[in-house]
Amino acid sequence: MDTPSPLPQPLDTRTCEQARLSRDARFDGLFFTAVTSTRIYCRPVCPAPSPKTANVRYYASAAAAEADGFRPCLRCRPELAPGNDVWQRGEHAVARALTLIEHGELEHGSVDTLAARLDLGARQLRRLFVEHVGVPPIRVHTTRRLLFAKQLLTETAMPVTEVAMAAGFGSLRRFNAAFAQANRIAPRELRRLPRAPAGAPLVLKLGYRPPYDFAALLAFLRGRALPGVEAVDEAGYSRVFGDPAAPSWLRVSAGARDEHALRLEVHGVPPGELLAVVTRLRRMFDLDAAPQAIAAAFRRDVVLGPLAKRHPGQRLPGGWDGFEIAVRAILGQQVSVAAARTLAARVVERFGTPLAASPQPGLARLFPSAAQLADADLGALGITTARAATIRGVAQALLDGRIDFSPDQPLDAFVERWVALPGIGAWTAHYMAMRGLSHPDAFPAADLILRRAAAPGGDALSTRAMEQRAEAWRPWRAYAVMHLWRSVVVAPKTKPSR
Repeated sequence: MDTPSPLPQPLDTRTCEQARLSRDARFDGLFFTAVTSTRIYCRPVCPAPSPKTANVRYYASAAAAEADGFRPCLRCRPELAPGNDVWQRGEHAVARALTLIEHGELEHGSVDTLAARLDLGARQLRRLFVEHVGVPPIRVHTTRRLLFAKQLLTETAMPVTEVAMAAGFGSLRRFNAAFAQANRIAPRELRRLPRAPAGAPLVLKLGYRPPYDFAALLAFLRGRALPGVEAVDEAGYSRVFGDPAAPSWLRVSAGARDEHALRLEVHGVPPGELLAVVTRLRRMFDLDAAPQAIAAAFRRDVVLGPLAKRHPGQRLPGGWDGFEIAVRAILGQQVSVAAARTLAARVVERFGTPLAASPQPGLARLFPSAAQLADADLGALGITTARAATIRGVAQALLDGRIDFSPDQPLDAFVERWVALPGIGAWTAHYMAMRGLSHPDAFPAADLILRRAAAPGGDALSTRAMEQRAEAWRPWRAYAVMHLWRSVVVAPKTKPSR
């Protein structure tokens, strides 16, 4: 079967049919199957008996299926399908709008304000959505909220009132009506678990599209983990965040062997912030990537082809917070990973906010905010004068709104704004885009390891030659970075921080 083609290209019925009949997990989330005889829509991996072809329709999104009157399957649970990252990370206006919706733009704003951010009129944006997605923006937003509510009702013991808040509904009555209309069932009828004991963490599944090399991603994060803020072992990633007086914590670990999902434990997060936390983790752990499409782009490359074949589930490890990644990137300029981690740990120890009580062993501080570092005296920590000034300058620029980590911004625009700041070069800006934005095409071409790894058996490529070499890897250059870094072991003195 052919490799999944990125949406929003029109769905190929023959490919969808083959994927449905074979229950091909590579296509999970790239389309949905609706059955006219039952009025139910499913994921391609649904274990239910296959319906007759004459009764099947294919949709590019769950929202489009629901708009045509189909309700989500209770067996395969469309709410667990990974997102279509190929589409959402593009720079087309609809792709940018989808990214903003995913990050909560319509929680408190309107379609008019969303369109204004994209320099479009609201009518034009609605037309583009109907053309490419099949439904207007508000329908995408509503379906996203209701599917998250369905997951909470199915997997947790949260009270229905809190589920309504977590899904962004200010009124329980409105939530009950909207949920019943979309699912043909009242919210309470999905309750499966007894009320959880007081203080127990919330446990959720985070679906992904296989293959997924979770061990490699953990190894990358483990080498950069900041003591007190996060903890990474061979089984999972833990972190503290939120209010220092009443901190929240989370842990992400591998899910059951028969499921393409990670396991999330989260504690102390207010219901209204839960969806944002899940969205942030999906980006951080690159759960919506399309590994087959990425591998196909590298298949014929003499260097990347064998690497992609050897590590088929390579993911792009993101960061929890953009400013944190920016500070780490600045500290990592021209030094080793270990040295950068040591400096960052000193910053946390000196300026991080201590917690009133540690919620979990090893988690005791919050990473300092931009406001805390804007005027911080970093000289006593072993940080050079120039890098200390750069950190303070970045912190102030973020506070002033001159730069940001908005997830929808085009890569070139992001890099251009950041390199205008003193002390920020192209390497640093692309590294921040790669880990702070999780941009799949970010590419720190000046990195010495990349230039060596791309020219095995010879001298390191020049930065310009590296950029030219990488043109063939677009739009997945950041994944090429991960493969090349993973392929090379270099002595610490010559290894730039990554």
